[in-house]
Parts: sequence; structure tokens; C-alpha cells
Amino acid sequence: MIRADSRIIARMLAALAAAATASGCMLTSDMPNPALDIPASYKDSRTTRPGAATPSLDWWRGFRSRELTQLMEEAQTVNLDIAAAAARIRQADAQARITGAALLPTLSAGGQETYSRTSGTSASGLTNGGREVQNFSASLSASYQLDFWGKNRDAALAAEETANASRFDRDTVALTTLTAVANAYFQVLVSQDRIRTAGRNIASAQRILDAIKQRLSAGTGTELDVAQQESVLANQRAAVPPLRTTLAQNVNALATLVSRPPESIRVAGGSLDNVAAPRVTPGIPSELLTQRPDIRGQEARLAAATANIGSARAQFFPTISLTGSGGYQSSALVALFSPHAAFFNLAGSLAQPIFDGGVIRNNFELTQAQQDEMLQTYRKTVISAFADVDNALVALRQTTERLRLQREVLRASRRAFELSEQQLRAGTADIVTVLNTQLTLFQAEDTLSQAQLARLQAIISLYQALGGGWEPKMERPVNAL
Repeated sequence: MIRADSRIIARMLAALAAAATASGCMLTSDMPNPALDIPASYKDSRTTRPGAATPSLDWWRGFRSRELTQLMEEAQTVNLDIAAAAARIRQADAQARITGAALLPTLSAGGQETYSRTSGTSASGLTNGGREVQNFSASLSASYQLDFWGKNRDAALAAEETANASRFDRDTVALTTLTAVANAYFQVLVSQDRIRTAGRNIASAQRILDAIKQRLSAGTGTELDVAQQESVLANQRAAVPPLRTTLAQNVNALATLVSRPPESIRVAGGSLDNVAAPRVTPGIPSELLTQRPDIRGQEARLAAATANIGSARAQFFPTISLTGSGGYQSSALVALFSPHAAFFNLAGSLAQPIFDGGVIRNNFELTQAQQDEMLQTYRKTVISAFADVDNALVALRQTTERLRLQREVLRASRRAFELSEQQLRAGTADIVTVLNTQLTLFQAEDTLSQAQLARLQAIISLYQALGGGWEPKMERPVNAL
């Protein structure tokens, strides 16, 4: 009778599963349409062809600096922020496996030995010695919740998409770290350039001071002329300590980025003049959606929020569970696994929520609101990404033009200073003219270094706005369908 009932229950549940499986697919919410206006090209880009010279994965090699490449490669392997992001990936993967376990049956085994002894005294007060009972049992139990409505499946999907988002978060952290390394390294170079420039300016100011003192000795100069030039010289010397501070701070920043104490890192540096300026083309805006890790991460979070809606909707429907257990039970250990000692039981249960104070409905509305939040966040991330690229393109174009003009300023300033110094030594120059030309030259030289840095930083910003390096596209075979 028990076996017949179990077959009937199994057939009923199988029929219900077949009917509900199709409806479960319809219960899963589709990803919402973000309704984004994707431009055909960037405003400040001259390249509209898809995939034209897009950045390579090792984009930093374009600067042609061996030391920068070494720092970049080291940061990718030892940076602590990247390591923490990788740990968060492992956490998300483990959480996804925990959530996905609800799709599988649970199985447990047990064994038990009981020993009991009854009282040896009867109701009439007579003593009969009592009775001892020993019992052995071994059992196997299983339970399974039929996921007719997709509640557990959608919950598992949400956890998987959250894990995917953590992977893109790791890529975002890595990209931020690499751009920080490049910026700090170029700050080191520009600090070294400015310190060298300051040294040359100090030497030039000292020469002018010596020439003015000679004029004073010859009676053609004044104490005021000497004092003014001494002020110029002192200002140039005073500019050096802040530059050395900036240099040390950026070397220490590099040490932090490669997870080393400042005492154990040595940065040779060099000059910005030896750094190449790679040419970067952004492709078309639609390609950015698949290249920026922050966009991909928000897309994964939107997918997780969408799956959570399906899981929350399934809670309106009945929960159907199957449980079963079987094993052996005997009073004698030697007869425990004999056929007549076997036992089993099967049970099916159905629970339909009727009244819960609005918990299920409010939870459903909560997941809908969370999905809407993720949708708006995704849209903002995409729009901000387009703006980042356009801003970087504008900055690159303008800093390139500024650098060209500043080189012209430096050439003219250097020529003017050389002429004024020659006239000073010949005794025909006005001291005010000499002071003005040297100050103009000193400022032009320092500004040129800053203009070089600004252009390189604009290139780095463009790389970052594009999502770093792009995976090479596989060529499609000619005879492919």
C-alpha cells in the first residue's frame, strides 16, 4: 500500500512539474531596455572606423620606458588593492555555489545504537529483575525542493551575475592601479626635469649676478641692481626643496603601488624627453560598452537584480518538497543489514502562502525598485563613460597644442635671454630688461615640463576612459557560415 501511494504521488508531482516548467520560464523577467542614445562617433575623434588601432592589452609599452613597464608588471602581481579585489571574487564565487546548492537534493546518513533497561519492580511490588533492550539502526535520508517556479534557479543566477560583477570590479581596480602607477612615474620624471631646470636657472642667475657685480665694481652698476638679482637667485634656490619633496612623495607612492616599503624601492627615473607619446584612437562609442570594466560590472549587477525579481515573484507560488528516508533497524547487530530489517518512508509536501502581512509582495516590490536603481546606475555609467572619452580627447588635443606653443615660447625666451646677457657683458643692456628676460626664460622652461606632463597625463586618461587595453579581435574565417 505504501509503495502504491508513493508511485501515485510521484506521478502527480511529475505531471505538475511538466506543467509548471514551461510557466517557470515565463516567470523569469527579461533584462530591461536601457534606452540609451549611442552616438555614431566621439565629438573630438577623427576616427570613426570600428576597431581602428584600438589600445593593446599592454598599452603602457607605448611610452617606450623599460622602467615603467617593469613597475606596471610588478603592480599587476603584487598590488594589495588588486589582491583584495581577487579575494572578493573568491568570496562571490563561494556565495554563488552556496546559493546554487538549493537546486540540488540534500542527502544525509546516520547510525544509532540505543540501550535501555526497564525497572525490575512490578506494580504489585514484586521484583522480576527488569528487562534490557538494545537496538541498532542505520539510515539514509534525502530531501529535495522542486523548483517549479524558478525561485532557486533565479537566485542562483543572481549570485552568478554578482560574481561576474566582482570580476569586472577587479578589472576596474587593476586599471585604476595601473594608471596610478603611470601618473606617479611621470610625476617622478617631471620632478627630476624641473630640478635639473632649476639647477640650470640657478647657474644662469649666478652668472648674471657676477656680471652685475662686475658692473658695480666698474662704477656702471648700482646696489639696487645687485639686490634685485640676488632676489632672483634666492627665489630659484627656494624653488628646489618643494620639487624634491614632490619627487620623494611620488617615489613613495610607487612603492605603495608595488607593495614595498619606501626604503626598498629605487626609481632611476630620467626625463620626460625620453618618453614616447603613443597615438591612441578610441574606435566608436558602441565598442566602449564591451570594453569598460565598470560598464560590464554594472551590466552584471543589473542582470542580478533582474534575476532577483524572478526569484521574488516565485515566492507567490506553492513550495513543493519531497523527502524520503530508508535504512535498517534491528535489535541484533549481526542481523542489522538483513532484508527483513529494512525500512523506508516517502513524503511529499506542498505549502502555499496565504497571509504573511505583505512580506512577499513588499519583497517583490523591493526587488523591482532595486532593479530600477541598477538600470539607472547602468545608464549613468555608460553616459559618464562617453563623457570621459570626450573629455580625454579634448584634453589630449589641447595639451598637444599647448606643448607645441610652449616650445615656441621657450625658443623665443631663450633667444631673448642670450641676447640680453651678451648686452649686459658688453655694458649696453638695461638691467630691467635682463631681469625680465631671465625670469621669462625660467618660467618658460618650467612651464614646458608641466606641459609635457599634462600631455602624457591626457594620454593616460584616454587609456583609462577606454577601459585600458582591448582584447584582440579574432578574424572570422572566409568560409565560416
